[in-house]
Amino acid sequence: MKKIRHWKGFYLATLFVLTISCRPSGSPAGVALFPANGAKDVNPDTHLVLTFNEAPSIGQVGMIRVRDLSTGKVVDSLDLRIPAGPKEPDMLRKQQAVYTPVPYKYETTDVTNVNTIPGTPSGEAVRDTSNYQLTIIGRFSDAFRFHPVRVHSNTATVYLHNNVLEYGKSYSVTIDRGVLTTVSGVFTGTGPKQWCFSTKDKAPAADVRRLVVSSDNSGDFNTVQGAMDFIPDFSEEKWEVFIRNGDYEELVYFRNKCRVSIIGESREGVVIHYPNNETFNPHPVNIKTNEVPGTFPSRRAAFAADNCYDLYFENLTIRTDLKGQAEGLLIMGARNCLKNVHIVGSGDALQANGSVYLVDCIIDGDGDSILGRGPGFYRNCTLTSGGPFMWIRNTDANHGNVFVNCTFKGRDAESVLARSPVNQGKSYPYAEAVLIDCTLDNIPLSGWGDIYDEQGTTFFREYNSRTPDGRPVDVSKRNPLSGQLDPVKDVKIITDYSDPVFVLGWDPEADR
Repeated sequence: MKKIRHWKGFYLATLFVLTISCRPSGSPAGVALFPANGAKDVNPDTHLVLTFNEAPSIGQVGMIRVRDLSTGKVVDSLDLRIPAGPKEPDMLRKQQAVYTPVPYKYETTDVTNVNTIPGTPSGEAVRDTSNYQLTIIGRFSDAFRFHPVRVHSNTATVYLHNNVLEYGKSYSVTIDRGVLTTVSGVFTGTGPKQWCFSTKDKAPAADVRRLVVSSDNSGDFNTVQGAMDFIPDFSEEKWEVFIRNGDYEELVYFRNKCRVSIIGESREGVVIHYPNNETFNPHPVNIKTNEVPGTFPSRRAAFAADNCYDLYFENLTIRTDLKGQAEGLLIMGARNCLKNVHIVGSGDALQANGSVYLVDCIIDGDGDSILGRGPGFYRNCTLTSGGPFMWIRNTDANHGNVFVNCTFKGRDAESVLARSPVNQGKSYPYAEAVLIDCTLDNIPLSGWGDIYDEQGTTFFREYNSRTPDGRPVDVSKRNPLSGQLDPVKDVKIITDYSDPVFVLGWDPEADR
């Protein structure tokens, strides 16, 4: 018997061989399994779901193991003794980290949990030696902290390490006593013959360019991440990922994807979410994230599209389930579009770095609800924020954020339109935010927050701001470093900033 143990507690390579003859027997009493015991043609990206007759609780002991039935080898295991992640921020990490001296390189790799130890540092990062659950997502070897089991009501969902199951394989799942408990005490785990299933023979055909995601296994993939992993990096061809209505609790991260349309069946029916934030998945111990091009990738968003170009999102809800510095969506790249998308976050609900166009979207946040370098053009969007709506950090290399016919709904006295203070000794002298024909609801009379404008180059402007009942907004007490655009004298500015091509440098409607 030989064991090769992963440094965080799960098995990476050859383990003891246990021959299992898995003929479907009865499922554990009082539990419905997904995939069902004996199921065939299962997508390899599936989660494992147990539905009880009563609410289960997650234990802090025991193992979940998945074995290849043909060899008896353990292909994945989850040790419940290892915590998912921290609950308090690492203040020393925040104080000591610096921005990477070498721009981060985005390269195509085949890094997965099968061939690489999660937590293997990339770029200028050093290894994080804290003891938490780790899984590689989207070929990011530094890995993400994650919850091996999540419980909602009577349902427990097991999250295997990404990409460990293969096509054309049969597996058995065993769950130790104590991993999940119920008040009645009926559930005592699963034995080697109680939960077996087989995956599909092969992946979608090589010429397929439209992928269907459905959490019930009726599509090409069960998860959004599974579909995005299938698409080649930097593809020159157009792809579509269609997501059927469903609840998709998964941490999504992908990079280097181009020309992909991610379209949901309906905005409120497709909900992609995960409990993630800067505390749970912080930046490396020595490297900060998010500030300038080439910075180390951030891992704190529920859904991150990193170094991606020409993406199109439509009819989705993307949400983080934690408070703090917690984006629902973080998007970095250029020429990316969103239509009819609902983004829910906390601090920094949406972070957008690189040109992005949003139309008919809803953004809900708890302060600095839009963060990033820009440029961003927002048309017919509704924004709700507790605290400032945005902290724009563009340089003179591009425009900032422009809003045309949008609605701003403040939740408290701090819900100013934007702010631009000094940030740990750094200022943003070219910060730009322009509102044209927008409706302002419960916005302080000052309109704008702290503005550090030593050079006189900050450009915070409004034109024709209205109250919800259509009356002109009282701008007599506006921050003196902001300004109002005149319909006659500033007609060219108003015309230019109403044009997404002027703001973004490309026409987002040209190819739609």
